[in-house]
Amino acid sequence: MTQTGHLAHTDRFAAPLDPVVRRMRALRADLPARDGIAVFNRIYLTVTEEIGRLLAHGAFADPRAAATLDVLFAGRYLAAVEAATAGRRPPACWRPLFQYRRHPGIHALQFALAGINAHIGHDLTLALVDSCRELDAEPAALERDFDRVGDTLAVLEERIREELMPGPDLLEVADPMTHLLASWSLERARDASWSAAKVLWQLRELPGLAREFTDRLDDGVGLVTRCLLTPLAAGARGPGRPGP
Repeated sequence: MTQTGHLAHTDRFAAPLDPVVRRMRALRADLPARDGIAVFNRIYLTVTEEIGRLLAHGAFADPRAAATLDVLFAGRYLAAVEAATAGRRPPACWRPLFQYRRHPGIHALQFALAGINAHIGHDLTLALVDSCRELDAEPAALERDFDRVGDTLAVLEERIREELMPGPDLLEVADPMTHLLASWSLERARDASWSAAKVLWQLRELPGLAREFTDRLDDGVGLVTRCLLTPLAAGARGPGRPGP
């Protein structure tokens, strides 16, 4: 295949992400910069744009599987936003972020990590299972691309901490912030999501048990999200740099 042919081949797998990116860009334009959903949305838009670039350059073992996973993954976040906007209850994992999105005592970094926790801990699990159904494949067949998406998230998590971490003076005063941020790990959340997806896949012939497992997963991830959004001080978002 020529270089031009290769790019055309891979671009068609990146194209399904275009509507997702447009929706996130619209949210970025509509939401106040300090809104907790806006903080997470900016981070997630960066992730999605990066995955689109990787797809376009053939960085995934199975571009179709990776595109399917990412579209279904992003769709769960956007569905939660749409539910909350329409006055419906979003999944339990997202509710604390919508509830506290304008709280002045929560730092921008907390909003970003809380959104990542909800999305990785719950949405990624269900998106992987949905992808397996759509592609008629076992989870093991998607493991390499699952890990590739996770690696991209890990790099961006480092960038999030660098850009939004409060300055040393604040951290000296607000030890709870240091403790709170050190208590959560994207790598552990990603590993737990992978394990939960494998369990849920094995339960696919037992819909009642699968539904109970999914509900418990949602509640458990929501509890962690709420803990990450513990208000630490009035005006705590000030030192963060949520960006334009």
